[in-house]
Amino acid sequence: MKQLNRQIDSSFTKFQPFTTLADVGRKNYKPVFNLLSKGSTNAKTSKNELTTFILYLAPANTVPEFNLCPFASNGCISSCLNTAGRGAFSNVQLARINKTKFWGYDRANFYIQLAQELLKIHDKAVKYKEKIAIRLNGTSDIDHLQLLQRYSGINFLDKFYSDLLFYDYTKNINHVKRYVGSSYKLTFSRSESNQANCEIALNLGVNVAAVFKGSLPETFNGYQVINGDTTDLRYFDPAGVIVGLVAKGKAKKDCSGFVINQN
Repeated sequence: MKQLNRQIDSSFTKFQPFTTLADVGRKNYKPVFNLLSKGSTNAKTSKNELTTFILYLAPANTVPEFNLCPFASNGCISSCLNTAGRGAFSNVQLARINKTKFWGYDRANFYIQLAQELLKIHDKAVKYKEKIAIRLNGTSDIDHLQLLQRYSGINFLDKFYSDLLFYDYTKNINHVKRYVGSSYKLTFSRSESNQANCEIALNLGVNVAAVFKGSLPETFNGYQVINGDTTDLRYFDPAGVIVGLVAKGKAKKDCSGFVINQN
């Protein structure tokens, strides 16, 4: 692709890099060496049976100009795992904010770089004859695959790239409808305010992730509950189930209904 042969536009380097969280509101950001992170750096994705790469951005309206989780509920925002694990460190938060500003202020180059990284990963998958899992919404809820095709001209769901297994969680029912039946494995995320969309997803054969307080039940609302904490890789889950997640971190104190308390 001609677009991918051009260098990432260096014009944004005129902005001075920021070094503290107090700078989040400024329109400054710096070049990003790698957009994708290895799944081995995350406690849950490290359990995945496949090599995994994740894109971490700043969720919801962390960067006020760009809401990367437009369907997040109040309970979801207050329980967000963005600050869990390595996310508790300020340098990790700064990196995610920086990537988000790159996404917002220089979107074409963002997706050209992302496409280049995915092409390299695909080359590795082909060379070593392995499947590699890709989660583009580690801490966001954006249709990156559609935007990748728009800006790079590459449809990563084409059979040629079948060694890359894309999966994500989403609260956007339109994304579910768009990709149902495709090789992009989406799991719809339940909140305290989207029960109707949960039913739509389940009726389409799309699984629904739900957070429970304490232990997981065997069934919920008539659907089988599987343990979603044993692995993050949702690609091979059976269809038509609830992916149960035990409340962790800030979610343990949730009172909004985002976390299901069956007591």
